Amino acid sequence: MLEEVERWLAARSWSAADRPLDQLLDRKRATGTTVSVVLPALDEEATVGRIVEVIRRDLIDGPAIALVDEIVVIDSGSSDGTARVAAAAGARVVHRDELLPRIPALPGKGEVLWRSLLATTGEVVCFVDADLRDFDSAFVSGIVGPLLTDPQVQFVKAMYDRPLGDAPGQGGRVTELVARPLLNLHWPQLAGFVQPLGGEYAVRRSLLERLPFPVGYGVELGLLVDALHTVGLDALAQVDVGVRLHRHQDGQALGRMAAAIYRTAQLRLSRGHLVRPELTQFERGPAGFVPRTHPVDTEERPPMAGIEEYAGRRVA
Repeated sequence: MLEEVERWLAARSWSAADRPLDQLLDRKRATGTTVSVVLPALDEEATVGRIVEVIRRDLIDGPAIALVDEIVVIDSGSSDGTARVAAAAGARVVHRDELLPRIPALPGKGEVLWRSLLATTGEVVCFVDADLRDFDSAFVSGIVGPLLTDPQVQFVKAMYDRPLGDAPGQGGRVTELVARPLLNLHWPQLAGFVQPLGGEYAVRRSLLERLPFPVGYGVELGLLVDALHTVGLDALAQVDVGVRLHRHQDGQALGRMAAAIYRTAQLRLSRGHLVRPELTQFERGPAGFVPRTHPVDTEERPPMAGIEEYAGRRVA
C-alpha cells in the first residue's frame, strides 16, 4: 500500500461513534447546511418503508433540530407497492420519468442517482440503497457527519461488514473479484476504501454536479474514481457504520454487474470504446446450455451542471 494511502487511512477513516448526533446537530445549527437523503428504489416494498421510518424518527422528527431536511425516494418503475409504502412512511416519492422528461430515461441505478439531483435541494446529498434490512440511522448520520464537521471533506463512503448468509465478511463478491483488483492496479490511491462499491455515500452537491454518472452498475466506481481526479484523495473519506444486511444477487446478476464495472474502469483508463459491449452468459435448458447475451451499460450522463434545466433551476 502506498504511504499516502496509509496516511489517508489514519486521517480519513472514522467510526460513526466518533461524531455523536448531538455534535452533528450543533454543527447543523451553526452552519445551516441542508441535507437530502435519496433512496433509489425498484420493487423494494419489503424494506423501503422501514428505512424511511427510521430516518424520520431518528434524524427528522426526534431531535430538536432536524439533521436531514428531506427524504426523496426515486421510483424507477416498481411493479409492487414501493411508492405507496415509501409515501406512507413519510418520504417524498418521485418517479424517475418525471425528472428531466426532455431526455428519455435509460434503465439503471446510475440514471436514477443522476436525475435525483433535480429532485433534491440539499447542499449535501446522501444516497442509501432501498433494500437494506435491520436499518440503522447511523448509515446516514455517520457518513453525513464528516461533511458537517470538516469543510475539506467532499465525499464520504460508508464501510461495513457484509455477511453472506451465516458467513461473516463474505458479501461483496464483485468488490473482491473485480473492483478491488482494478482499483489497486490502476488507482492505488483508492486502495484504502473498504467498500468502494457500497451504495451508501454522502457527497457535497457542488462536487456531484461536476461529475459524469455511469447510468448502470458502474456508477459507484465511476463516481469514486472521478472524485479522486477532481478533488484529490484528502477530500475523500470513509466511516464505519457496522453491518450491512441486504438482498444478495444471484451469480448471473453479479456477472452483469462485474462487466459494467469493468467497462466503467476501462473508459476511465482509455476514454476509448469497447469493441463488443455485451456479455454472454449460459443457462441450462431442456436441450442443454443456452446462451443469453446482455448489453453492458455503455451510456454515461454528463455532469449535471451542464444541463439547461438544472442550471435554470439554480438561477431561479
